[in-house]
Amino acid sequence: MEKNKTLLETKGEEEFLKMSFEDTNIARKLFGPRDENIKYLKKYFNVKASIRGNYLMLVGEKNEIENTGKVVQELHGIVKRGFIIGPSDIDHAIRYIAHTHSSIDELQKDQILIPPSKKAIVPKTKNQKIYVDAIRNHDMVIGIGPAGTGKTYLAMAMALSSFYKKEVSRIVLTRPAIEAGEKLGYLPGTLYEKVNPYLRPLYDALYDMVDMERASRLIEKGIIEIAPLAFMRGRTLNDAFIILDEAQNTGFEQMKMFLTRLGFSSKTVVTGDITQIDLPDKSLSGLVEIQTILKGIRGIKFVYFSEKDVVRHPLVQKIIKAYEARTTEKRALHNAERKG
Repeated sequence: MEKNKTLLETKGEEEFLKMSFEDTNIARKLFGPRDENIKYLKKYFNVKASIRGNYLMLVGEKNEIENTGKVVQELHGIVKRGFIIGPSDIDHAIRYIAHTHSSIDELQKDQILIPPSKKAIVPKTKNQKIYVDAIRNHDMVIGIGPAGTGKTYLAMAMALSSFYKKEVSRIVLTRPAIEAGEKLGYLPGTLYEKVNPYLRPLYDALYDMVDMERASRLIEKGIIEIAPLAFMRGRTLNDAFIILDEAQNTGFEQMKMFLTRLGFSSKTVVTGDITQIDLPDKSLSGLVEIQTILKGIRGIKFVYFSEKDVVRHPLVQKIIKAYEARTTEKRALHNAERKG
């Protein structure tokens, strides 16, 4: 059993935190190539760090080095479970600890396994875990929140996991082919060439979890179907895991049509961002309306994400927050002008 030691000392005005890790191989993976992981921590914490073998020394103010040490311990737990960590894992660990004041251990235990690739996908934030649990326990889940919060990616992971567990016999992935006011008829090429760019994000998520050759075979056999939303009309989808992506760009009738495709032994996940509606009349978004229409129906679960759940570059979180502040400011100004 590995025994790690942490010792806090005071010398003059500086605090020293000495951390030692008995397993040298795990320590190397924790520190990263050329100690990049420890260097990256200095983006967040005002500390000096030095490494010698499997020892880490942190120097700085008490609060800074204690917080740094806490993150290092959390990351150490992730590495011990066999995961390779990098900058994004450090970002998630810091955000999770800061917002929940609890360990990320509960998240890391919740693994979504994709057998062919031997890939284990884990939720990175508290809301992502709530979302994954909701998909497990409800037949219909609606995930609403900004881009980069893992809504589609985690839904794809759960769909593949369900298929390989033989919980469903096929996966249906769809999204509306309406973006920024463009109409398909004005685009060049065959129908497939017209709609394919709109479906590309779904392919990207799929290929990230299953190698392209295996995924292509599943698509050829019809086990995985990726199609525009219009192709869902008139169908009943039994024994399937169905994902509707970019749902904010569905109209009232489109959303009703999609939701009523659900057949026996099936599960549906709807994802979208109501701040990025490309419909001419944003108020008519099907995703906006179902928040009221479906509220309180047993078996349906709404999960809301915020900028705190963004798992892309840390700047994306700040950009979303800045835009939300600007939107609030514009709304307040508009209301003031109406009253005036």
